[in-house]
Amino acid sequence: MDLNELMTPDGMGNFSSEQRDTFVTDATQIRQMGRIVRARLAQTEIDGDKPWSARRRAAKVAGRFDRVAKLLEKAAAECEAIDATYGREVVALPQRRAAALEKKEQRRERRALTAKSAHALTQRTLAEAAQGLAADPRMAGQIPAMPQTQPLYVSPQAPTLPTAANDPLPQIHELYKGVG
Repeated sequence: MDLNELMTPDGMGNFSSEQRDTFVTDATQIRQMGRIVRARLAQTEIDGDKPWSARRRAAKVAGRFDRVAKLLEKAAAECEAIDATYGREVVALPQRRAAALEKKEQRRERRALTAKSAHALTQRTLAEAAQGLAADPRMAGQIPAMPQTQPLYVSPQAPTLPTAANDPLPQIHELYKGVG
């Protein structure tokens, strides 16, 4: 097979299907040969054999045939995987990259719109807060001054509490007479 033809999607598909079919056919034939060998060796006794020795010997030899058949079936599966991997990693790669780039661009645009709307919302909220703070429209944008008031001081004398347990409690305004 020409390597230039092999590097096309159809060429890789044809190659892998031919090899797969060959390996599957070979595995089937080897498995049949293993069964035939097992049957013949199980019936062939060698001088000095104990009971069941021929069958054990036949199973050991036929097991090698089965192992070869399994390996050929795995090789057929790997040939099929060659075509799938080639299609995914070489043929479809440009489309996948373009789709991923498009998704990335869409995410970037959505994030930019979200950031822009959040910025606009913050600006509007700050403007409304500034309007609410400014009682005089001429003072919009300025921080209003805090009114200057004298602090209230608490009387340095401790309030007198009832001494006896049965005395009534005084009213709160009686405790702080003359304060302020």
